[in-house]
Amino acid sequence: MKYLIHTLLLLLSLSFTLGAQTDRREVRAGNRKFKKEAFKEAEIDYRKAVVKDSLSVAGNYNLGSALYRQQDWEGAGKALEQVKNIAPATENAARWHYNSGDVALQKKDYAAAVKAFREALLLTPDDLDAKENYIYAKLMLQNQQNGGGGQDQQNQDQNQDQNQDQQQDQQDQNQDQQQQDQNQDKNQDQQDQQQQEQKISPQQAQQMLQAIQAKEKETQDKVKKEKAEALKSRQKEKNW
Repeated sequence: MKYLIHTLLLLLSLSFTLGAQTDRREVRAGNRKFKKEAFKEAEIDYRKAVVKDSLSVAGNYNLGSALYRQQDWEGAGKALEQVKNIAPATENAARWHYNSGDVALQKKDYAAAVKAFREALLLTPDDLDAKENYIYAKLMLQNQQNGGGGQDQQNQDQNQDQNQDQQQDQQDQNQDQQQQDQNQDKNQDQQDQQQQEQKISPQQAQQMLQAIQAKEKETQDKVKKEKAEALKSRQKEKNW
């Protein structure tokens, strides 16, 4: 699918003239600015042309192109709609249908887009862009009619993925905060223990050391006694 609006700038050639050419000067001025991509300035000139001749095909067609480039889909559609009864009868009918379909795509009016691209293809069967957009518009229309939504569904999936990522980030932040809290508690316990140890007097430390040594001697005596009894038991079993 290609959003590629035809930007042919109509110069009011003899084959395209339909009535008075009072808008010629404004259209040509707008064309020069359009080619420089000064779309807002070109829009002003095209609007002047339309004021002089509301049914100016060149003025309305080019005004639609300028508004499209400014992403004003509604305005572009209205400009093309203004000459819907005239433009299809001109030599630029295929381009008018194509641009109408492109605007309809942007507005998600897929039924109108399908119709417009079909008309463009009937006039220019070799237009690959029109064919690609026609297929895309039909697919989007089917999705819309079936309760799908095509691009809307894709946007929903992207939003869901984004929400999941945000939830995962929040969980990671919570875990990091919990780990920091645990580390702080551990550090505080170590500091408390160190402070408690620093408060013990030399006399208390000596008493604690003697108690530990006495406990170790008691344990060693118990182990020696158990080994002696085990050896004596094995000797009795051998004699028997």
